[in-house]
Amino acid sequence: MPPSDVERNRLWSRLGDAVAKQGAPLPTPIFVVDLDAFDANADDLVRRAGGLPVRVASKSLRIPALIQRALAHDRFEGVLAFTLREALWLHAQGICDDIVVAYPTVDRGALAELVASPSAAAAITLMVDCTGHLDVIDSVRVSPAVPVRISIDVDAGLQLAGQHVGPKRSPLQDTAAVVALAREIVRRDGFRLVGAMTYEGQVAGLQDAVPTARARSVIVRRLKTMSMSQLAVRRQEIADALREIAALEFWNAGGSGSVAETAADPVVTEIAAGSGLLVPTLFDHYRSFEPRPASYIGLPVVRRPAPGIVTVHGGGIVASGPAGPDRLPIPWAPAGLELIALEGAGEVQTPITGAPTELLEIGDLVWFRPAKSGEPFEHAQTVHLLAGSELVDSVPSYRGCGQAF
Repeated sequence: MPPSDVERNRLWSRLGDAVAKQGAPLPTPIFVVDLDAFDANADDLVRRAGGLPVRVASKSLRIPALIQRALAHDRFEGVLAFTLREALWLHAQGICDDIVVAYPTVDRGALAELVASPSAAAAITLMVDCTGHLDVIDSVRVSPAVPVRISIDVDAGLQLAGQHVGPKRSPLQDTAAVVALAREIVRRDGFRLVGAMTYEGQVAGLQDAVPTARARSVIVRRLKTMSMSQLAVRRQEIADALREIAALEFWNAGGSGSVAETAADPVVTEIAAGSGLLVPTLFDHYRSFEPRPASYIGLPVVRRPAPGIVTVHGGGIVASGPAGPDRLPIPWAPAGLELIALEGAGEVQTPITGAPTELLEIGDLVWFRPAKSGEPFEHAQTVHLLAGSELVDSVPSYRGCGQAF
């Protein structure tokens, strides 16, 4: 169950005390990560992975210090990056030397950097799902002297009555198509087929225990069960076929919402997870784990436009995905506040309502939780790290390091 109102109000006091102890005022919005919750979440991910290593999904963090903190935990091994330029930067900074880029790239400039660096090429694995991706890599090099590590992205959606249920990612939906691409990879000079990935987003990324949507949650749980059952058969068949072509180093799968279910598949050798470290609101209602929110955004009250309403400065940090109320940040502490439906969360100001507004004064902080994990830090240069009731460090995000991937 998500934290109770009592726990949320204690959090409000704890965060307020931590900020007050800083002496000098902190510029707002104030981005805070609770290290106690972060570490507990890391331990829980490892427990659910059942002995498999966890590859940290950097897209869900975007803070070098937190990527390093995750990697320092036992059984966290390697990074699942979201762009090649990010992977090159993480390698150059010495943050990680085992990086899988989760999405295909056609960034010829970054590819040219990769093939010009034997060190980077040995540390970074690229994702492909068609020969066109190989053609782009070949177009930037004059010789295959520096081998490029390749992983195949295999579709993991549920095939149901002729319909595809799941993320629209890879076109590789059957064994024959995967085998054909694998043979082409090993046939070409300068490529090494080292891995495969299956991301079952329809399992890992869908809430299945939403109190206000019980009927839908039952349907989602059934779809998840069907999906994992079907996928286990497909994964085994594809793995058996690939074994005749190349000796794979890894099979990456899963996500924060399906760690235990994915780890039960004997084909899978590592689990991908990132959002489970910070637990944004889209990960609140899963049967498979208890949420421990770790990421907060503090916004100051700047207006009292009417009884029962206060306005905070900023707030419009909206998550990607299908537009809807679930993509908005929610006022979390103190408990009992909510957005106003006609205005939502605004870029410059956000009105909120609820009984606690009567207690809030101009300048007081209201703490929000984001809908997604890493995306809010595109709006932050500095993130403050909380331990107990103390802000123990302030660290740069990717933005704060001058990077935008």
